[in-house]
Amino acid sequence: MSIDTAEGVLGDATIGELEAGLRGEVVRPGDAGYDDARAIWNAAHDRRPALVVRCAGTADVMRAVEFARSQDLLVAVRGGAHSIAGFSTCDGGIVIDLSAMKGSRVDPVQRRIVAQPGMTWGDFDHETQAFGRAVTGGLVSTTGIAGFTLGGGVGWLVRRHGLACDNLVGADIVTADGRLVHASAEENPDLFWALRGGGGNFGVVTSFEYQLHPVGPQVLAGLIFYPAAEARQVITRWRDLTAGMPDELTTLVNLTTAPPLPFLPEEVHGTRVVVVGGMYAGAPEAGEAAVRPLRGLGTPIADLMGPMPYTGMQTLLDPLWTRGAHNYFTSAFIEASDPAIDELTRLHHTTPTPSSELHMHHLGGAYGRVPADATAFSQRDASFLCNVIARSPEPTGFDEHVAWARGARDEIARHGHGAAYVNFTGDGAEDKVRASYPGPVYDRLVQVKNKYDPTNLFRLNQNIRPSSAS
Repeated sequence: MSIDTAEGVLGDATIGELEAGLRGEVVRPGDAGYDDARAIWNAAHDRRPALVVRCAGTADVMRAVEFARSQDLLVAVRGGAHSIAGFSTCDGGIVIDLSAMKGSRVDPVQRRIVAQPGMTWGDFDHETQAFGRAVTGGLVSTTGIAGFTLGGGVGWLVRRHGLACDNLVGADIVTADGRLVHASAEENPDLFWALRGGGGNFGVVTSFEYQLHPVGPQVLAGLIFYPAAEARQVITRWRDLTAGMPDELTTLVNLTTAPPLPFLPEEVHGTRVVVVGGMYAGAPEAGEAAVRPLRGLGTPIADLMGPMPYTGMQTLLDPLWTRGAHNYFTSAFIEASDPAIDELTRLHHTTPTPSSELHMHHLGGAYGRVPADATAFSQRDASFLCNVIARSPEPTGFDEHVAWARGARDEIARHGHGAAYVNFTGDGAEDKVRASYPGPVYDRLVQVKNKYDPTNLFRLNQNIRPSSAS
């Protein structure tokens, strides 16, 4: 049976030849598992690829890339499949699905891990915490390690250990010509530089090697809830505290709506609240003094800050971020000026759904000490990152929710320099991608793209166009 693609028709013999060269499997429209194979975490993107290639290993990835290139197919690469911007799926093209590639090897002596791209942060933390080690991971454990790392990677360890990409020491990558190359400081250093913040532009990463750090198994971490009526006071006092925070302490403020959880008084369920979250990545007893001022920012509704397993904090938000909702994330690096805080508190009262939020992350520390030219991720002098999230369980009205998020981002961005966090550029619009990199950095990324993907085979990402496609 032939299959229609965005570029033409694939015959059964052609697809059969692809299948014969795989250890994994090909899923086509009409197959019993097709709807499961094409589904992603973010239900805002409902696509129908011509083929889903479920790769079992690197050889399968190489074969899938060669096939896509030879058939001139649109390529989507899927790791953890959160796919905030929808890049891990497509209509009429091929999805190179890495989700079955979950192998890893921890070296506890050298404090290294080699991890395959299908791993989520839950998988990753399970392996590394067996040795009391960690690297900066996602705030939701079902997030995949691959896209998160390639775009930067902000998490609870960002001030103590930098971004996820700052801890990447090597990667194996299948480039657009089907070759497997290694990237590190010593080997293909131009590609290694670009992978740390340049997104999925340069190929399919089949393994990541990270430097690990002693973290856990117990940390001091958690959440403190305050009423929305005290939002301006809470954020202002928090901002003032950040100037003297130790690097071990990473915090954020979340302007959200109280979920119906048992640790919150029933009368606040469904009302707007301000949540201060944090993790102290050091001895928990030393962290008590560091987090104590967070308890005095206002009148706490609930205080859940205390000793807990590192994996407990990494999974704490998972019940609120389940699969199948419609999501739109966008962002801006800002300064936490008084006018910016006024804007945030105003926007908090306009959130369109109970699960729509505004997050303000405190950066600095190890994040800010990385030289601006060391990685493609270059916003090292930023003190705060604001993420704007529109989320709804239903598709009805979601376009209006997205419009709210974009408008809120534009208002907040006036208090910064126009740059966005590459992983949260919304829909990957070219102007937002360009604004996320200083001009010389963007030009350097184009040169790496010209070398490794001159035809822009890998364009479903926060795309860096090669010169030939400009």
